[in-house]
Amino acid sequence: MTVHQSRIRTFSIVLFIEIAVFISLIWYNRYDIGFIFIVLCLFSILLGYYSSTVKLLSTKDTRFVPEIIRKKEDLGDGHTAIVYFTHGEPEDYNPIGWINQFREFDQQKIKFIPFLVRPLFLYMLRKKYIHVGTSYHKKMHTQMLKSLEDSYRKEGDNKTKFYLSFLEDEPRPDAAVINALNDGASRIILSEVFLTISNHTAEGKELIEKLNLGEYSVPIYFTGPLWDSRILQKMFVTRVNNNLGNADKKEVGVLLVGHGQPKEWDTNWPTETAHEIKFREDVLDLFVRDGYDRQNLNLAWMEFRDPCPSEAIKKLIKNGVKKIFYFSAAISADSIHSMCDVPELIAKAEIPNDIEIINLGAWNDDPLVIKAIKEKIDRIK
Repeated sequence: MTVHQSRIRTFSIVLFIEIAVFISLIWYNRYDIGFIFIVLCLFSILLGYYSSTVKLLSTKDTRFVPEIIRKKEDLGDGHTAIVYFTHGEPEDYNPIGWINQFREFDQQKIKFIPFLVRPLFLYMLRKKYIHVGTSYHKKMHTQMLKSLEDSYRKEGDNKTKFYLSFLEDEPRPDAAVINALNDGASRIILSEVFLTISNHTAEGKELIEKLNLGEYSVPIYFTGPLWDSRILQKMFVTRVNNNLGNADKKEVGVLLVGHGQPKEWDTNWPTETAHEIKFREDVLDLFVRDGYDRQNLNLAWMEFRDPCPSEAIKKLIKNGVKKIFYFSAAISADSIHSMCDVPELIAKAEIPNDIEIINLGAWNDDPLVIKAIKEKIDRIK
């Protein structure tokens, strides 16, 4: 259920052999042995499932973290290091990110998926990877970091160094900070390419704080996420306008799909939901100012909250819109969510053929996204 897709065939062969043995016993009228075999199989399945679940969820995070080789009295060479920190998603199926998330929730006593159901969750994750083939999340963020660096180079800044880091991929944020430290940085700015303050941003800070870098006299600053960025909010309006064609703004629908979290989590991380709502409402206000009809602008949630995307789309259709644009509004770069989850949820609305629906995706390497990230950094830099 949870092995890498390249190993599915091996495990399927083992299962086929077990089924073949059972059928052969029945074929030769060995019902007594067959019954015992069934009982043993059921017992072994239950025991195997439990033990495999324990083993799987005990998997250690083996991502590489380098050693600090810089001496504590070394003040650095005066340059600033920008550590671009974002969620991350492996190009291929790898459950370690979610396994770490399960552990974190267990430690914080946050209710999530029951222990024995977690392999089913990871099975669905693997299924999505098989469906899309690969995730372009890392490649897109690599491209975005290059665009960010280019924007500084065009301004004549040839000293600042840039490092990519991910919460759920290689390299980790603590590894990137160590690399910056070893490269002689005199100050480090962590560019938090997230939409909200959440357990994700907190986990990144925790990984860095565990390094205990206080004795190195290298200040570390955090930009904060982008929920209050007016530049990022304007990106949504600009992108729709660029794809509007000959459509009348009054007959165009726009749907901003947020990520969403269980309401129980709001006790620990209320900013996650509050920031998602405030950010998208501010975006809709900009659409209204730009000439769009407020009744044709809507919000939805990918999971855990209502309305779901299909219900929000149906509402826009009832309003008589001719064209609908939708965004994965909380996703920074192409991912399983924006490539698979959100489009599948939208498709459930059974959209009439005479209504054009356009997926404008995640933020990606949009010039305004890069400008928004840079603005956050420049406030500190």
